[in-house]
Amino acid sequence: MLSSDSFSYTVQARCARAEAVALLSDLTRQGELHPLIVRVRQLPPRPGALASYAITDRLALGPLHFPVTYQADVLVANEDEVVTVARQQPATTVRNHTRLRDEPGGVVRIDVEITLSAPAPLFGYAFRQARAAHLGLASRLGATLEGHAD
Repeated sequence: MLSSDSFSYTVQARCARAEAVALLSDLTRQGELHPLIVRVRQLPPRPGALASYAITDRLALGPLHFPVTYQADVLVANEDEVVTVARQQPATTVRNHTRLRDEPGGVVRIDVEITLSAPAPLFGYAFRQARAAHLGLASRLGATLEGHAD
């Protein structure tokens, strides 16, 4: 049986919308932002995808650290939205739906909704890891887009 839940966040950055789309849709650049990613390899696009990747995260379980590799696809990448889906065995899916819009003063508003589905026994751990990683990414995103990351 699968469990599913979502969380969301909003980031604002003073940048061109095209810069935000370029960063968010190029998963080879996610290592700059995502605290768990240790490696990204571009793959031939899967059917229906604009781009496909094999991504390796370094996860922790107590004192143990272990690599997990999964596939991610960019399904939509335009000035209004970026949609990615990551799939890992067993039956774990993370869908990222990002919406972008211009605000006054040259600011881009980035609204992100992350939905994770996983088998019930894995769900709690997977959801906590995904939320922590994506909120870590969110904390770096604005500064990276504005050109003054740590």
